[in-house]
Amino acid sequence: MNKSIKVVDTILRDAAQSLIATRMTTKEMEGALDLIDSAGYYAVECWGGATFDTCMRYLNEDPWERLRTFRKGLKNTKTQMLLRGQNVLGYKNYPDDFVELFVAKSIENGIDIIRIFDALNDTRNLETAMKATKKYGGHAQAAICYTTGPVFTLDYFTKLTKEMEELGADSICIKDMAGLLTPDRSFKLVQAMRKVTDLPIEVHSHTTAGTASMSLLKGVEAGADIIDTALSPLGGGTSHPATETMHISLSEMGYDTGLDLEVLQKLAEYFAPIRDKYVNEGVLNIKMLQVEPKALVYQVPGGMLSNLLSQLTQQGRPDLYEPVLKEVPNVRADLGYPPLVTPMSQMVGTQATMNVLMGERYKLVPKEVKDYVKGLYGQPPAPISDEIRTKMIGNAEVMTDRPADHLDPILPKLREETAGLARTDEDVLSYGSFPEVAKDFLQNKYA
Repeated sequence: MNKSIKVVDTILRDAAQSLIATRMTTKEMEGALDLIDSAGYYAVECWGGATFDTCMRYLNEDPWERLRTFRKGLKNTKTQMLLRGQNVLGYKNYPDDFVELFVAKSIENGIDIIRIFDALNDTRNLETAMKATKKYGGHAQAAICYTTGPVFTLDYFTKLTKEMEELGADSICIKDMAGLLTPDRSFKLVQAMRKVTDLPIEVHSHTTAGTASMSLLKGVEAGADIIDTALSPLGGGTSHPATETMHISLSEMGYDTGLDLEVLQKLAEYFAPIRDKYVNEGVLNIKMLQVEPKALVYQVPGGMLSNLLSQLTQQGRPDLYEPVLKEVPNVRADLGYPPLVTPMSQMVGTQATMNVLMGERYKLVPKEVKDYVKGLYGQPPAPISDEIRTKMIGNAEVMTDRPADHLDPILPKLREETAGLARTDEDVLSYGSFPEVAKDFLQNKYA
């Protein structure tokens, strides 16, 4: 009997985020929903991550309305979102009451699977979101942020797997945001996890360094149940392995993906002109489609590579791209090897840029980085040396318990602040996530 492998397509969220800065409109996506729904996918990752902010900030769209559109169009396919644990969809820790309502409303408006991660793999920051997902009837997928460094051994990852299972995870995802998984690492990691859990294991990797399709295949051979792919128009580069390619490869190896190749080809035809439009508008930078083996050396996610390049170009210093890239792993080591995923990738990238621009390391330290060193984001994977800590925050106290335990409930205050502006709980949550952006958006929406 063929072993079945489930496929999650990311074209509506992570693929679009990785290659075209999440600028695809709901209208452009809506036209493909019927086809997507008949393709045979296990799920479609379509919400969360940066989409929420981008909808309001750049597209003048209501992210909740987008989600309801997906729910209407995807009758046979599960919808999936990415949630940053206690950070929800923002860049800081939110109080538990906010996290719970956000999860409740996400499920109510149409989400089936919530992939929950913490940028530091601190499982204390997953607890509230996971409990809420289970409480409101969603599938709670806990995600391990995969990265490399002296502390990230197979023992480290299997311990995390067990902690996540104890928290009530329905499945576990290896989230390789930087494309650092090589085929060998993928095989050994899935094999090690398979020994300690019977939960479904999903492998998610970006093709930044050119290894992802091989890593997914080796993960499947080692016992993974689900893989993440992206339809070919937005596959490859800093995105994910192309869905059609993975389907053909796996089918020939005797695996049943459940996908219909004819439908996938029609979908590729649908999305190709949309992709070309973003190429013509200059949104899709050719650099994002190039294979970048440096990612394996610098351990930098594709989205971070593109952000660094565009920020330095805006400052008129694209010449500093290489020096900043070289400084990133040094800063990361100093900060206790945080995985480079939002918000840590932004912090490490900004700090590395400042170090290079200033010509002196840690002469200027952003507030977020100081907060991180103070323990406000959770526990770093490895200890930060006394020397670095003192240089950054002097003798300030370092928090060692769960950061959200220090946060008071925020919903009453948010409801008060949005009186006359917000008409629904969803509006309140939009405002709580991105106050300035949501204020403008809601004023226009109800004008």
